[in-house]
Amino acid sequence: MERLIIFGATGGTGQEVVKQALNNGHKVTIVVRHPLSFPLQHPQLKIVQGDVLQLSTFAPEMQGKDAVISCLGVGRSRAPTVLYSAGIENIISAMEMAGVNRLVCISAGALYVNNQMGFFIRILTKFVLQKILKEMYADMRLMEAIVGKSKLNWTIVRPPMLKDKPFTGIYRTAITEHIKSPFSIGRADLAHFMLSILGDSHTFGTKAELSY
Repeated sequence: MERLIIFGATGGTGQEVVKQALNNGHKVTIVVRHPLSFPLQHPQLKIVQGDVLQLSTFAPEMQGKDAVISCLGVGRSRAPTVLYSAGIENIISAMEMAGVNRLVCISAGALYVNNQMGFFIRILTKFVLQKILKEMYADMRLMEAIVGKSKLNWTIVRPPMLKDKPFTGIYRTAITEHIKSPFSIGRADLAHFMLSILGDSHTFGTKAELSY
């Protein structure tokens, strides 16, 4: 049983990660601003009131943890944000103080274009997604840079479009490479992947992609 601390647990993906982690026998701590609104309860779940943008509100909870999962997100907001960059800076600071080394965090597959995407997805990414979500993506790129400069055993996960679909356990992955023709992934399968690589040293210091 691993002791996990999860940020962004109130989002769709975050809730899936929490649910699956508990089902897998992990002991889970989550940091949320409004604990009473979190819909899940479990004997192995600890809900802490805190704010990722305020280090002092959650730093003590990092002690004794085996791994950290960040599912931070701003939803569909197009406003300027520092949630990803400032949030991950605080998370990393707390990890370093507590001696926790393993970090898995969600980013986005559309931050950059590459030839493996294929023509249609590349055009959609460059001329639609990157324009509409430019503020969010700018902060995500900064987040990735901060994570990459850390000395942690980190993995950045770049999913394509997220869907609320039932768990399948069947999807393609690419580690340190770009996946061919990425289009979508269910939140349940994304959560499954993130939990599955926690102990996989081959993913340390890498960016991972997945898609159906």
